[in-house]
Amino acid sequence: MGELLGIEFTQIEKDKLVATMPVDHRTVQPYGILHGGASVALAETLGSVAAHLSVDSTKYLTVGLEINANHIRSVRNGKVTGTATPVHVGRSTHVWAINIVNEDGKLVCTSRITMAIIAKKDNAGG
Repeated sequence: MGELLGIEFTQIEKDKLVATMPVDHRTVQPYGILHGGASVALAETLGSVAAHLSVDSTKYLTVGLEINANHIRSVRNGKVTGTATPVHVGRSTHVWAINIVNEDGKLVCTSRITMAIIAKKDNAGG
């Protein structure tokens, strides 16, 4: 999904993950403004990757449980930038906040995702 929407990661830190997404023919709705679903796809991509980077991926999977989004302002062109930061990083769940801004730094969408942290099963044991 990220590749199809042109999502590019630009910053990876311990407690922050940043990515951009173009506002173009792939991400706008019929009115010519950024599609809310594209914003949610950016938010889910950021939250999912952030959770994955926060666990030992040889032992754990990270899968989405719930996501919400509030769409604040429209965008017609350029690109948007999303930033994921941790709200809660626990043993079995993570909660990440994702804010998406336009090129002027104005809030476009705010989202929160809850991720389940699941132990991988031993492939030899079934």
